[in-house]
This record gives sequence, C-alpha cells and structure tokens, in this order.
Amino acid sequence: MPRRPLILLLRTWLVIALIDGLFASCLSVFAYGSTVARLWQGVAATVIGPAALTGGTRAVLIGLLLHLGVALAWSAVFLGLVMMWPGLRRIIGAPGGVIGVAAIYGPAIWLVMSLAVIPLLTGRSPSFTLRWWIQLVGHIPFVALPIVATIARGVDPAERSVGVRAAETLA
Repeated sequence: MPRRPLILLLRTWLVIALIDGLFASCLSVFAYGSTVARLWQGVAATVIGPAALTGGTRAVLIGLLLHLGVALAWSAVFLGLVMMWPGLRRIIGAPGGVIGVAAIYGPAIWLVMSLAVIPLLTGRSPSFTLRWWIQLVGHIPFVALPIVATIARGVDPAERSVGVRAAETLA
C-alpha cells in the first residue's frame, strides 16, 4: 500500500501538472507555431465554447484550472488502482514495470479524453490528425510516466518486491 496516500496524490498531481503543462506548452509553441495563451484558451473552450478563444486572461486561467483538475483526476485514478490492486503494485516494483504500465496508461488516458470526455463536452468527434497521434504517443512519457513513477516511489518497498521474490522462489 502506498505510504501517506494523500501526500503521494498531491505530489503526483503537482509533478504531472507541471510536466504535462510544459509539454503541451512547448508543443504548442515550437511544433505548432501557436502561443501558450492560445493553448490554454483552447482547453477552456471545451467547457465555455469558442468564445474562450477570444476570452483573454480569464479563459487562460480557466484552461489552466481545467488542466489542473484533469491532472488531479488521472493521478487519483492511478493511485486508486494501485491501492486496490496488489498485482499492479508488484508490476510497478519490477524492473521495467513503470515503463510498461506507463506505455498502457498513457494511451488509455488520451483515448478516454479524446474519444469520450472532450466529445462529450464539445459535441464534436475527434479528428485523427497528426496532432492526435502525437498526443497519443506523447501521453506515455509526459503524462503516464510521471504519474506511474511518482506513485511507484511512494509504494512500500516491501510490497513492491513481494511479486519479484515470489517469482524468484518459483524459478
């Protein structure tokens, strides 16, 4: 079981919010030639509509708050899974386990967001453009990996190694 789950959740939330926020901002500016403000206005547009794109600082702040909320939600989901599923604790304690789980969790996050959450909020189906695929792959190192790695570090080492020791005993 994770030690001090609330502190672990807060730490994970802040790490992922920062890393994903920087990734999204850099991608927006350097790859897409946009601005950071436009990125967060676009995020805000999912709940307040196209007016967010001309909403100035208020829309940017709404977009940032939404980003923080989503980062908290996905961090809490993973922490909940780790707390309920001993097998997952053992997997993320094994060599390569964090990367393997992140390789599944990252695309799962993007699929849920792009195929369910965003269309539900906007009423628009996703467009499977290059940007969509970049997000799918980018969610592995810049979203899921920080979540999984941060939570894995907070799991009791004795519980992480139980599965590894059991496997060694069987070998």
